[in-house]
Amino acid sequence: MPIAGAVEKIERLYMRSPEEMIEGYRSFRRGIYKEQAQLYETLAAGQNPNVMLIGCADSRAEPSDIFNAAPGQLFVVRNVANLVPPYETGGGQHGVSAALEFAVTALEVEHIVIMGHGGCGGVQASLSAADDKPVGQFIAPWVELLNQARDKVLAEKPDDLQTALEFAGVDTSLRNLMTFPFVAERVKAGKLHLHGAWFAIALGQLYWRSADTGKFELIEA
Repeated sequence: MPIAGAVEKIERLYMRSPEEMIEGYRSFRRGIYKEQAQLYETLAAGQNPNVMLIGCADSRAEPSDIFNAAPGQLFVVRNVANLVPPYETGGGQHGVSAALEFAVTALEVEHIVIMGHGGCGGVQASLSAADDKPVGQFIAPWVELLNQARDKVLAEKPDDLQTALEFAGVDTSLRNLMTFPFVAERVKAGKLHLHGAWFAIALGQLYWRSADTGKFELIEA
């Protein structure tokens, strides 16, 4: 394909107008919804997912596509850099904490997966802040959650700082999960299990964090 044609194809992929969204809805009604109408009718009565996934808001890392999940199977929370803040009860807006509390105490999920991905903009913002170039009014303070992990990665000087911090960011969120009393209680009782994952966008490859070694291992397709 000529370069101009490839660029046009990419632009079409990322450009999405309200009119295109409405047409997409119509296509959904004619296709997926028609095939799964009974499922949606059942889900209207309530949800009962067994897995909570905390992922990045990045449009290229769609959990339902990556895990081939149907509606109702994943309770998903997405934010910049797939971060979980530590437990605290101050006056902040606790969006992630509220979703976590609901998933664990009300839905009683048995698994929580933190999923990072390649080329994460939030991780890039954290590395930029280390060079005294903070990004944004709200992004910069949010990604300060990565400061400790970032400084450790910078001190270790890996060949690929970006990927190393993406992995370390997943580890950070897993540690922060355990600061929530209702999470720690269920983990210790064997009722809740925490997992880490990382998705390579360009290759469509998933890496799963080993609970034994802490290493991210490629899942064979």
